[in-house]
Amino acid sequence: YYNFNQPTVVDFFRDVSRDGFKAAFDKRKMWNEMRMNPSDLADISAYAYTYLVNGTPPAANWTGLFRPGERVRLRLINSGAMTFFDVRIPGLKMTVVQADGQDVEPVTVDELRIGVAETYDVIVTPTDDAYTIFAQSMDRTGFARGTLATRHGLVAAVPEPDKPEWLTMADMMGDMGGMAMDHSKHAMPAGTAMDGKLAKPSTQARHAKTEYGPSTDMRVDMARTNLDDPGIGLRNNGRRVLTYADLHTIGGSIDPRGAEREIELHLTGNMERYAWSLDGLEFGKSTPVHFRYGERLRVILHNDTMMTHPMHLHGMWSELESPDGQFLARKHTLNVQPAQRVSFLVSADALGRWAWHCHLLLHMDAGMFREVVVA
Repeated sequence: YYNFNQPTVVDFFRDVSRDGFKAAFDKRKMWNEMRMNPSDLADISAYAYTYLVNGTPPAANWTGLFRPGERVRLRLINSGAMTFFDVRIPGLKMTVVQADGQDVEPVTVDELRIGVAETYDVIVTPTDDAYTIFAQSMDRTGFARGTLATRHGLVAAVPEPDKPEWLTMADMMGDMGGMAMDHSKHAMPAGTAMDGKLAKPSTQARHAKTEYGPSTDMRVDMARTNLDDPGIGLRNNGRRVLTYADLHTIGGSIDPRGAEREIELHLTGNMERYAWSLDGLEFGKSTPVHFRYGERLRVILHNDTMMTHPMHLHGMWSELESPDGQFLARKHTLNVQPAQRVSFLVSADALGRWAWHCHLLLHMDAGMFREVVVA
């Protein structure tokens, strides 16, 4: 709602002056033909929401007290419904020591993006009297703000939100260096890796027949698999930003077994119709995903949409792996960026029926939800 960053005639003439009329016209024509908007970064903005820190709006200035020189552990929890936050404390480094409640090898950053339901524990060592905890929304329409201070009443400078950035073609189409082609005619059965081996996650898109319908407006054939991209709005911003490639859970995997089989689930949608689904099927039209009790399997989440989705599997850990199949981090919620392909291993050790969904409330409600049956 209230996306005031949409392309306008002013932007068109600005492109004309910079790139020439033909290039500007072709660019606008391309986006219009795809029925997509490069500024669609969030479903609901600060024009509808007030962003809070521990229930406190920015003007009320939630304050956490510290003694100068002491090490302070902050637990960052995104308990919002529809908002990604980019969190930083100007003038203060943050050392990430936990992700989703699991100890990770410490990594020091200036900023991190936290999706709905994710948690990060960071350690800071403040020396000045006051610092601003600044959490701007991904679409840059607003922010949550609090203060770390030596006493109540102190404040520090509050930065202006960064300028919003438009999505790029890589965010739309994935690996632009690859050869984009439609693999639907020779899609491989779910659970079969391309070369018959499961040491590494497969990279070839396997689009379900159900993706070809009115509830799906795009399909990405050559999704990017790199995990070192902080995401739109955080690239090359002059700050050290956390990425999933930085996360390494201490102690390694909870299960030494490799994958016995591989399943692939596509995150799908149609922004104009505001339809959200998995493999082109809303929850009410879907059937459960079956895990065999005790098995070790690889799950691939392939994002065919232009939005980032925080995917949450109930009851079992998602053990994130690198593109070459190396264990990285144990999490319960994984952000999957536009045109990205993410893989993780699951030990199906919890009998029963479990929810698996996008944690953006309206996406989940619209149908980006599946039931998992472990039996």
